[in-house]
Amino acid sequence: MLQITEENVGDRAVLTAPIALGDEYDSEYRAPNMLQVILSLLKNVRPGADLTRIPVPPLLNLPKSHLQLYGETVYSTNVDLLSKVANGETSVDRFIAAVAWSISTTRHLSFGISPYNPILGETHHVSKGSLNVLVEQVSHHPPVSALYATDEKDNIQLLWCHNHVPKFTGTKVDVEVRGERELKILNKKETYIMNTPNLVFRILPFPGVEWQGNVSIRCQETGLKADICYKGTSFLSRKDKNRSLVGKIFRSSSSSSSSSFEAIYEISGNWDRTVAIKDTRNGEVKVIYNAKQAFSGLKTPVVKLPKEVVASESGVVWAEVNKGILKKQWDKAKEAKSSIEERQRELERERVSKGETWIPKHFKVSYNKENGWQALPCHKLVPPAPIVVPTS
Repeated sequence: MLQITEENVGDRAVLTAPIALGDEYDSEYRAPNMLQVILSLLKNVRPGADLTRIPVPPLLNLPKSHLQLYGETVYSTNVDLLSKVANGETSVDRFIAAVAWSISTTRHLSFGISPYNPILGETHHVSKGSLNVLVEQVSHHPPVSALYATDEKDNIQLLWCHNHVPKFTGTKVDVEVRGERELKILNKKETYIMNTPNLVFRILPFPGVEWQGNVSIRCQETGLKADICYKGTSFLSRKDKNRSLVGKIFRSSSSSSSSSFEAIYEISGNWDRTVAIKDTRNGEVKVIYNAKQAFSGLKTPVVKLPKEVVASESGVVWAEVNKGILKKQWDKAKEAKSSIEERQRELERERVSKGETWIPKHFKVSYNKENGWQALPCHKLVPPAPIVVPTS
């Protein structure tokens, strides 16, 4: 168990601003010569190696963990995209809103920095309005995170279990994000299932970060689906082609003898700018997603009820490391991070010696080769959190 025993651990939490757009987020604390540090770190790493077991120095860390980034994709938007899914007038309106929400989860990251790998049992619990979000690290090796969010007002349930697998290829780091996201609108009896593109940290021939790969979004109840391709950036490509995506929205058309899909919209744009759909019947074009609007004026979560914050909360676990990075006190950050990691190794050795298996607190977790990691929440609703995102 985590070894923080103070009565009000919430007073120790250090929460940092959410990821927005561009490089302004990390400009205040990032270290110089990032590329040299990265090349030095990878010089003895063979292509194809699993990078989850390689310790990353705080010089290359964001002051937050993967759990917080996962949570931010749900609660950190200036436009309530989830409510648009829940409150769309027609099934097509709701599906288009689900596509826009899916695109909004591909947040911008700067080259050379990454969040902390969460420790086993770490949690992140935040509320924004009536939306309550809970994330837990349910496995450490491999790293697996489970997220559950509920909104009683809008009849929303959101569940996913993600396992990210970074691989070094020699010129880039490919991060495969395994696992599906399940978004339910309870009063409409609609469930949207979707996956996530891969995150690529390109080192050569020029540094950069991008989302790449294919995303499928489907709603079995309405017969709607979307196929989206996130395209990579070419050295010679025009700026408007960078971070681009293309796709189509289909509607099933069934007969007694066959079933097929008809393309009703074409999707195009840039996930860090705007994305539009074109009606295939009349050629009408409509913008469905504007990244600048979605991520302008994002507010940092605050501790509202310190006595209710638990010791496993991300902002508490990594508080001293966060302080070191934000103040550019790299030795202090390194010492604090090493202490956390060594404690985790010690606890793992104790569990192995006793023959104990880690049991997550908030999820029931399973694994099989066919479906990968699966997680089910232990409770129907996520309770309001002691950490909140200000709404005004």
